Amino acid sequence: MNAEAAFRAAAAERILIFDGAYGTAIQRFQLTEADYRGDLDLSHDQKGNNDLLCLTRPDIIEGIHTAYFEAGADMVETNTFSGTRIAMADYGCEHLVREINLTAAKIARAAADKAEAKDGRRRFVAGAIGPTNKTLSLSPDVNDPAYREIDYDALKAEYREQCDALIEGGVDFLLVETCFDTLNAKAAGMAAREAEAASGRAVPLMVSFTITDMSGRNLSGHTIEAFWFALRHLKPLTMGANCAFGADLMRPYLIELAKSCDTLILAYPNAGLPNELGKYDELPERTAELIDEWVRDGLVNAVGGCCGTTPEHIGAIAKTVAGAKPRVTPELPVVTRLAGLEPFTMAA
Repeated sequence: MNAEAAFRAAAAERILIFDGAYGTAIQRFQLTEADYRGDLDLSHDQKGNNDLLCLTRPDIIEGIHTAYFEAGADMVETNTFSGTRIAMADYGCEHLVREINLTAAKIARAAADKAEAKDGRRRFVAGAIGPTNKTLSLSPDVNDPAYREIDYDALKAEYREQCDALIEGGVDFLLVETCFDTLNAKAAGMAAREAEAASGRAVPLMVSFTITDMSGRNLSGHTIEAFWFALRHLKPLTMGANCAFGADLMRPYLIELAKSCDTLILAYPNAGLPNELGKYDELPERTAELIDEWVRDGLVNAVGGCCGTTPEHIGAIAKTVAGAKPRVTPELPVVTRLAGLEPFTMAA
């Protein structure tokens, strides 16, 4: 059974468990510049370049994947949130993009295969594709609203390089996450689809929206429902939300998404909101209680954690939602906000 069929079959029976934060886990090791740099000859300081650890400290990254699997995760993502040339330019590591993504995928794949071999339960790997620090929808210059630092084709090419390497490394899915700009997400999604076609094998797309303020919109001004309809033509395996908020504040937006989304919903909140020092204080049991409310209301098919969450959080979530029924996916989106409109399907 291929990965998509296996994922759908499992999601029809139970709530699937995603992993938690990588930055939070890496911070626990209190790594030095030497840990990040390893034997590489690089011109910039590398401390904080978490993706580079796939090359210089693969033992740490595989250990984090393993810890999440042991906590109950069905799926982990690759340690490649900043794995594009745009993001790696901050560290002078543009030339390492392919190697970082390829190696990261192989590390996660190895951890997944080892976990599966222990108990026979299918494990999955999602190739993590972060948003970059460029936006197609907004100008970074308040004096020139028409200016853009990058155009659509150039951004899509950046994402394509990452997607190709992740697929070659063995990921099951491509996860375009923390989407603050809808047009950026479209570029990443198209890159993922093109990379899938070029690879000759099925690599389904997953997409995750992030809310930028209490209005419930992303940076380009879209609600989660509008974001879903803007990306629906890419036929993602999962749609959902991550980061920005804790599970309590994210819940109203999942309610909105669940009404109109005709695919599986994956959501992974932060461990609450950060304190004045930027740390996350929400205990695993509290995060699990809040996510259980989502599950009891039939809002999600898969859950995990983002900033501030740990293997302990994922373990608590897995234990709390065990045996719960997953959300039932509607056959068609419900489009009734404009009077007189009937539900419709988009052209293939």
